[in-house]
Formats: sequence, C-alpha cells, structure tokens
Amino acid sequence: MTVMRSIFALVFVPFLLVCITPRSAAAQTPGFRSVTIQNTVPRRDTQGKVIDAHDGCLRFYAGRYYLYGTAYGKTAGYTINSRYRVYSSADLEHWTFEGELLKSPADGVYYRPYVAYNAGTHKYVLWYNWYRKLWDGQVGVATSDTPVGPFTIVNDDVQLTQAKDRPGDGSLFVDEDNTAYFIYTAIAQDHSIRVERLAPDYLSSTGEVSPVLAQGCEAPSIFRRGASYYAVFDTTCCFCTEGSGARVFVATHPLGPYTQIGNINRDANGKPTIPAQQTFIATVQTPDGPAYLWMGDEWNSRPDGIKGHDLQYWGPPLRFAADGSILPLENTPSWTISVALGQPRSGATARYVWPQKRDPHPIRTDACLGTPLNERGEPVAAR
Repeated sequence: MTVMRSIFALVFVPFLLVCITPRSAAAQTPGFRSVTIQNTVPRRDTQGKVIDAHDGCLRFYAGRYYLYGTAYGKTAGYTINSRYRVYSSADLEHWTFEGELLKSPADGVYYRPYVAYNAGTHKYVLWYNWYRKLWDGQVGVATSDTPVGPFTIVNDDVQLTQAKDRPGDGSLFVDEDNTAYFIYTAIAQDHSIRVERLAPDYLSSTGEVSPVLAQGCEAPSIFRRGASYYAVFDTTCCFCTEGSGARVFVATHPLGPYTQIGNINRDANGKPTIPAQQTFIATVQTPDGPAYLWMGDEWNSRPDGIKGHDLQYWGPPLRFAADGSILPLENTPSWTISVALGQPRSGATARYVWPQKRDPHPIRTDACLGTPLNERGEPVAAR
C-alpha cells in the first residue's frame, strides 16, 4: 500500500497541478501579462474612485501606462473648473491617480489633453484645446520633466496656420523619426480638419500644413502602421449620446495627401456601432507586435447622473484587411489581451491639485442640450 501511495504521489499529483493551472497563466509570455478590458462598468482607481479622464490619450512612457484626460466631475462640461488629470498603471487594469496636469491655467473651459515625449529635449509636452469663451478656440502647449507633471504653460495661444479661425479639437502624433504632428479642427472653417508639422521642440508649428481632409468634423487621431498613416475622425458630436462615426483616411506621409477609405464605426444604416465619440487610437505592445486600440467616450452613459462617470470604451485591437483597410469595429463588452507589463509604481508622490474657483461668468444653459445649469455649471436635475 505504501508503494502504491508513492506512485500515486509521483504520477497523479503533478498531473493534477498541471490540470488546475489557469490557461491564461500557463500561456503568459515573459514581460507580458494577459488583461481583461471591461467596457460596461466604470473604471476605478486604486482608491476605488471612478476614473474621471475623458477626451484624452493613453501612452506608455518610462515603463508605465499613462491615461490623460479631462475631469468633468458633476458639471455639464462648460465650467472653468474642469481640469486635466493623469492616472498610471503597470498593466492597464490597476490605475493610480497621479494628480492634475496643468499648473496655474487661465480661467477658461479646457478639453482634450494630449501628451508626447520629446526624445531630443527630454521633455513631456502637453497640447490642449481651451476657450476663454465658448467657442473661441485656442491651442496651448505646456511642458514637464515627468509624465505626471505638473506641466508649466509655455504658450496658451499657439499660432498654428489656422489660429485666426479658432482651433478646436486636436491630438498629437510622433513619427518614428521623432517628428511630431498636430491634427486639429478649425471651427470657423466649418470644422475643417488639417495636419500640421511641429517644430523639433514640439512647442510651435513649422507652418507646414496639409490640405483640408474633411469638414464638419472633430475628435481626430493619427497613427502609423508600416508605411501607412491613418487619420481617423468623424462628424461633430457635442457630447452626443448616440456617438459618432470613425472615418478612415490613409496617406503615405503625415501631411498627406489623404484618401478616405471607409468608416469603421457606422453600420449599414449609418448608425454608430459603438455609441461613443472617438478620443484616441492607442498603440500597445503585445507578443505579436503593436496593437492599435480604438478609444471613445460614451457621453451621457453615466449610471449615476454624474458626467465625470461617463463610460469610456476601449476596443479590441483594430483588424486590418490585406489591402491595409481597417475592418469595421464590433461592440465588445469585454475582451482579453496580452500586453507589455510595465513597472511597479515607485513610492508615493505629491499629487498636484488646484482648488476649485468661483466661475465669474457661469454658463447657465447646456450648450449641447439646451437644458438649465446651476451656478456651478452642473445640470439642475443632477444628483
């Protein structure tokens, strides 16, 4: 009997251990981790608070993922107290609030923060869209020595080639040769979309600009795959509940010329497949190479009536056809991906937070819905 027990221990127990080892753990690639992205519930930080970071970008810098965005809180999105925030993570699942980004901003309404790292100056550069008065658009630029800031404003009225026509939404793209580009909307030109090349320090424009890609559009983003550059955006949305499409334009140079090759977020009836407005297309590293994740804000999706709790949709990797076109998006509630594992957060840091102010000229009517707001810029019916 003792011999039989020994044989059982030698043969069956190792077999049992193999059988109960989770497949996901067994399949892990060194330096990567399998994570599940959930799109039907709010993301929360390590303190259990809902992540309030909208219309921004997801980057990987210095061994960690950084999520930049606009925090709206309980407001309707038109107050001087909206601010830029950043969260960091080693794995896209566990997020730490790192503080607010912009140091001593002038009173105004702020949207769409986009950060790029300049390998030449070793500075993190923030480009942002803001309004002293809706919708008198300006573009600002600020810098920091770290990904979490706070960022010091260098110029709050960058003179892009279309500066006189009220620049609106925009985002940053850095090419493989470290040349940076800004794709943005000119509001006074029927929301025309252009791409502009930036100076080597990323603090101003060179004046080199693309032709107009399209009109009546906003929320643009650029990414590169192989030798092709993709610009993605669609019609103006104004915090729209139904979401917006995602037209795809392709070129062999960041300044174009671009050719439209489809719309990946509209079904056969023209309705958005995912009820979200694009904010960014993030590039993440996987064991199989780079993957491109479509990100969009699901405006008015908050389960508790608080705008800052609107859901943000992160799609599974974009799928490409043999001709380089992008296959249509699919509304995926949750999905799993193996991504490069970042570094643990090193120690506590002092989070920069600036105090709330009393808005001297509060907007009392929602610019999108036409509904009343209180003196704090909050919907009157909000809880």
